[in-house]
Amino acid sequence: MSIGIDGIAGLVDQTGKSAADSRSNALQNKLGGDLTSASDEKLKEVCKEFEAYFVEQVMKEVEKTIPKNEEDEDASMSQLRDFYKEEMIQTLAENICEQQNLGLAQQMYEQMKRNYS
Repeated sequence: MSIGIDGIAGLVDQTGKSAADSRSNALQNKLGGDLTSASDEKLKEVCKEFEAYFVEQVMKEVEKTIPKNEEDEDASMSQLRDFYKEEMIQTLAENICEQQNLGLAQQMYEQMKRNYS
């Protein structure tokens, strides 16, 4: 049994969407869970994860505003590019949050401490 490039690209696209959905679901479960008994480190970790996720979503929306020239690109290559672009944006967002002090995670942490303490 052989799978063509379109079949492989479809699998990559499906895998990428599944990974993105599971990441957002995991974060939503952490934020939606009972954090009243969470340690300071756990609260900070959840806030930092949310900050990175927020920056990632902003970067994806900004990327949508860039005009694309898709004349020379076939569908399978487009799907492969999109898969790796998702990974790159996620890593870049995490690095931005680690290297820059955006303050969103700290503000969320302080608010959660006030609400849960």
